[in-house]
Amino acid sequence: NQACRRVLEAKYRIGLFKDPYKHCNMTDKEQAKHCFTPAQRQAARDLAAETFVLLKNEGNVLPLKKEGRIALIGPNSDTSRGMLGTWCVTTPPSDAYPSLRKSMQQVLKGKAQLLWAQGCNFSDEPRQKAAGNANTDSKGFINEVDNFKAHDEAIAVAKQADVIVCAMGEGAEWSGESHSRTSLDMPAVQMLLLQDLVQLGKPVVLLNFSGRPTVMNWEKDHVTAIMNVWFGGTEMGTALCDVLFGDKNPCGHLTVSIPKAVGQEPLYYNHQNTGRPVKYDDSSFRQYSSNCFEVSNGPAYPFGFGLSYTTFKYGDMEVETNGHQVKVSVTVTNTGNYDGAEVVQCYIHDIACRYARPVKELKGFERIFLKKGESKTVTINLNEEDFSYYDMEGNLFFEPGDFDIMLGSNSQDVQTKRINLK
Repeated sequence: NQACRRVLEAKYRIGLFKDPYKHCNMTDKEQAKHCFTPAQRQAARDLAAETFVLLKNEGNVLPLKKEGRIALIGPNSDTSRGMLGTWCVTTPPSDAYPSLRKSMQQVLKGKAQLLWAQGCNFSDEPRQKAAGNANTDSKGFINEVDNFKAHDEAIAVAKQADVIVCAMGEGAEWSGESHSRTSLDMPAVQMLLLQDLVQLGKPVVLLNFSGRPTVMNWEKDHVTAIMNVWFGGTEMGTALCDVLFGDKNPCGHLTVSIPKAVGQEPLYYNHQNTGRPVKYDDSSFRQYSSNCFEVSNGPAYPFGFGLSYTTFKYGDMEVETNGHQVKVSVTVTNTGNYDGAEVVQCYIHDIACRYARPVKELKGFERIFLKKGESKTVTINLNEEDFSYYDMEGNLFFEPGDFDIMLGSNSQDVQTKRINLK
């Protein structure tokens, strides 16, 4: 009811109850005052930059310097429409917003040389190819290329570069209604290209476009830097440049768990415990226990994970209780060389009760911005409702007992303290 009320209130405020077709007959000039304005585009650019999740940054290769020769390669490198993902039928014409290639050309003009090659199609599988290269004749989508010829062209371009940026992963039309996948790995034609680029021995930055969690085991082990960039909207090209070249510091954290294999799905941090649990990082196979032969339990990257160009140090967690009110505090210090934002996350686990409870549940978080060398104390307040659950009749119920309080930068890297609430 509350969610429905918000929608109706929004419609009321903009006058749709008086005129259901308000704004539908605006002239182009009138539309320009309300749609795709400079302020809206700047907001889209700022928001997109906050969604990118830095997963790996070996040797601090990121942020890139605006110098030398930079190779941009991959099927998502020069598509404006492909930046948007699915469900964007009414988007403005593609020339209204830039592709990653055009954005990088603008940013590097007069400072560095940008080399480019598409490298391949999204996939060589007919069914995936039909979706990934949909509407190839329409402005803003990629051109279908000969994979073998494009592959060789990309390698030749990359050999001239100091660093390689790969815009790869899923196509814009691979997500959404009726777009399921049986494999979460990068398509073979893209993986082959990526592997050959890594073999050149140069720093490789992978921008992984996706509308779902994807498997990146080989990439995690071999690629220099990985950033999951999803589909960021009309200003994604400019936003990516902001983050790639250090004008903005990545601050996104995963809202999903990244699996090691498709067979782990559904994979989520707040799962129920099992009768014979095995720790997520246990590399050995445990007979007759809850684990798989091929991979250890747990994700490749856990829920809540996200790196930054700077580093953060957590002090010791403090927990104070007053009845069913709990105050969780920690001091966080920016110990790196950049100003940046961190997301402090608080989880709980109900140790024992009449219904089985998840191994952990996110109950609070706070995003803080710290200048280089700055410290800040973060306090997250929990109340009785946070420690309650719904019973079989749908009633919110608090059951006294022991609870684990967990606090950290993601769902796995946490400090834990046990409390008792009566």
